[in-house]
Amino acid sequence: MAEPLLEIEKLEAGYGDVQVLWDVTMAVEPGEIACIVGSNGAGKTTLLRTISGLIKPRGGTIRFAGGEIGGRAPDHVLGGGIAHVPEGRRLFKGLSVRDNLMLGAYLRDDREAIEADLEKVLELFPILKDRARQDATTLSGGEQQMCAIGRGIMARPKLLMIDELSLGLAPRLVDRLGEALIEINRTGLTILLVEQDVMTAFEIARHAYVIETGRVSMAGSTKVLGDDPRIRQAYMGL
Repeated sequence: MAEPLLEIEKLEAGYGDVQVLWDVTMAVEPGEIACIVGSNGAGKTTLLRTISGLIKPRGGTIRFAGGEIGGRAPDHVLGGGIAHVPEGRRLFKGLSVRDNLMLGAYLRDDREAIEADLEKVLELFPILKDRARQDATTLSGGEQQMCAIGRGIMARPKLLMIDELSLGLAPRLVDRLGEALIEINRTGLTILLVEQDVMTAFEIARHAYVIETGRVSMAGSTKVLGDDPRIRQAYMGL
């Protein structure tokens, strides 16, 4: 069996005097789509920020592609192959869609490959090609999410982490983005999706981790967890 691409053991992290994550252990296999679900404030965003180097862990280990990355700077984590699409998109005001996409490749120097990747992103999200010269922050919410995901792809990562894919978006747009993630995953890119909408996450991902008050409370295949009465009652309203 292949080694996990991302392996987290007994991770603890937080902000100042407030600890948010407690003894978090999880793994993401190469080539899969995995998801982290849970209610608002459970610690999902903190977990992604700790993986990507924005927060220093207080304990535990984060291994990626066989190497320890816990506590390393965000540039090191990105250069090593992890791209983070943050909650709220975080596009740069005053810069065009194309410029925002190109910022994803700022650590790369392979110009021809960068242009080829840009064309692939624009083929994946044709509306971005039509809006290429438009200020990215004037796009609709769904288009901004496409741009943010495209920017992550432009880093040519091994792992793409997406925080709250569906936040503030209409169901039709969420379905389109979900289809795009599955299409991206078929190219071999591993995806870790953080999502408050459990039904959306389970439709896209194969494996899931449920976080409650900073701890992993349940883990398994989305098919099995989706049939669990506790999940259906707590997160799906069923």
